[in-house]
Amino acid sequence: MIPMVIGREIRLNRILKDGKMLCIPMDHGISNGPIMGLEDPLSLIYKCEHAGLTCVLVNKGIIRAMPRPIGIGLIAHMSASTSLGPSPNKKVLMGRVGESIRLGADAVSVHVNIGAKEEPDMLHDLGLVSDECTEWNVPLVAMMYPRGENIKDPYNVEVVAHAARIGGEAGADIVKAVYTGDIDSFRKVTKACPVPIVIAGGPKINTDYEILEMCESAMKAGAKGVTFGRNIFQHENPVSIVRALRRVIIEGVSHDEAFEVLRSAQE
Repeated sequence: MIPMVIGREIRLNRILKDGKMLCIPMDHGISNGPIMGLEDPLSLIYKCEHAGLTCVLVNKGIIRAMPRPIGIGLIAHMSASTSLGPSPNKKVLMGRVGESIRLGADAVSVHVNIGAKEEPDMLHDLGLVSDECTEWNVPLVAMMYPRGENIKDPYNVEVVAHAARIGGEAGADIVKAVYTGDIDSFRKVTKACPVPIVIAGGPKINTDYEILEMCESAMKAGAKGVTFGRNIFQHENPVSIVRALRRVIIEGVSHDEAFEVLRSAQE
């Protein structure tokens, strides 16, 4: 029998490059409002789309507002909460997989806070979305954060590995996890998860060198890429840091070499 490519593989190929991801998540507008760097997310997308990104992750309203199609992969984020509400850690669904497909998305994402008191509701929603993704042959990215009342250390390797494993066992195609800080500990996370892992950027990092170093370390530990928000959209030159990250993630150069190229371009 001749092997056939199914819709899920076609769509995964649109959000990845050689099985690797370089993504700017820009779902912050609902949770935190128009924070610095995301005052005009559409402008940022078009500015960075040809700098080396494999995809962007946005809420459905941003997709609807796009004046023209983008030339990279598109992930529709489907869950949200706000910093103004009574339960910031409780992510609720704000869309359906079918709706995301109609909007032109290649994949969908859901955020789950493991350890929060509302965890059972979020796991229930993750399971529903996973089933819908199977029905539609759409890739699912699960953002699995250790965050809530029962989490003492969100970077504890056992906790991070558990959260990532939940995403994989719930049916996600890609799990977004927090980086535990070093290659040896994060390798335990990637080895324990049955699907590829990409790392979150977390808070804004002070220097370009540290951003690139973290990226390379995560890749050496088995990660398949990064989803960096503030460390890209709050960078003084988002295009330049995207190009540098691509050199590390897609081209496989060292963070030292990528940093030297970045620094030379800025001089």
